Amino acid sequence: MIHRQLSAKILEDSSKYPVISITGPRQSGKTTLAKKIFPNKKYTNLENYEDRTFAISDPRGFLFQSQEGIIIDEIQHIPELFSYIQVISDEIDDPGYFIITGSHNFALLENISQSLAGRVSVFLLLPFSLQELSDAELQVQTLEGSMYKGFYPRLHDKKIEASRYYNNYIQTYIERDVRNIKSIHDLNVFQTFLKLCAGRVGQLVNFSSLADDAGINHNTAKSWLSILETSYIIYTVRPHYQNFNKRLVKMPKMFFYDTGLLSALLGICSKDELSNHHLKGNIFENFVISELIKSRVHIGALPRCFFWRDKHGKEVDCLMEKGQQLIPIEIKAGNTIASDYFKNLNYYTNLANISAESSYIIYGGNYNQNRSYGKVRSWRCLQDTNFELFF
Repeated sequence: MIHRQLSAKILEDSSKYPVISITGPRQSGKTTLAKKIFPNKKYTNLENYEDRTFAISDPRGFLFQSQEGIIIDEIQHIPELFSYIQVISDEIDDPGYFIITGSHNFALLENISQSLAGRVSVFLLLPFSLQELSDAELQVQTLEGSMYKGFYPRLHDKKIEASRYYNNYIQTYIERDVRNIKSIHDLNVFQTFLKLCAGRVGQLVNFSSLADDAGINHNTAKSWLSILETSYIIYTVRPHYQNFNKRLVKMPKMFFYDTGLLSALLGICSKDELSNHHLKGNIFENFVISELIKSRVHIGALPRCFFWRDKHGKEVDCLMEKGQQLIPIEIKAGNTIASDYFKNLNYYTNLANISAESSYIIYGGNYNQNRSYGKVRSWRCLQDTNFELFF
């Protein structure tokens, strides 16, 4: 098994909290990780009919199947269990007894906040990071290959062809997850909406434009985007509102958790196609920001990531929060460093009155440089196990 960085933090908190929650996208490795960390606990999956029937008919008996504790996969299917877990956690006072997982963020966290507040430690497990693959010596050697293949564990474990994997993933996601949402009646329209979102990766979210192009209304577009967020397909990055006496953009940007899935939705069929795709720059920006987010959530920390843009189009792709400090980062897909890469960084650092030495460019080339206008880092620095560039 490829070692997951989140393991140490989960083990640490399992000695302090009666309930450990692991959320994340489907097939991100939640079940494998839970079984690996807690091999002596009884494993159950509430997508299995027999486990689900047992849990409904005899919830206390279901939860007390093993003295060592229980792993409950996809617990959001039976929300009534949360009340029983709350009571039992207080009765037995046994740290790490319950390990619960789910791939629907809203359903899971809503029940956690209502029933398990103060009793649960919540973790987010995303697909592999570059660091995890590098540690296992499984990283793809080229940038385009990394972005095209993506980071879902089964792709690297079973060596499945990427386009086939993601086509099945998309179809399964729509058939199993989206079909259960009553407000969606036409799955074909939803799939079109999903592809339209892919075409807007790295751009400001415009609900009216999305709605018009998908043939739905504004409120439906907002609802469907929320569904994609809560099932860990997309995430949004908010603008930073620090006031420099400029009018700032207030809309978020949209990104996908995995560039392999994004590439499949864009109809990209090979790494060579990705190299020449008109959205390569957006895909690379998505790739870098996702890796920065993984570097935080996979150690159990919050991903404090923003962007900055004013009404005149001046923009910094990423602002990472480190304590009271904001670290500006420009993201450029080119493999040659150009002088205009520093233009917006210089504008922002002057405006914010911070040193240019605390700003960074991450680009698609292979060399690291420290320049007077900022530090330049190769995308490969993101796979360094000892990567402490920003954190």
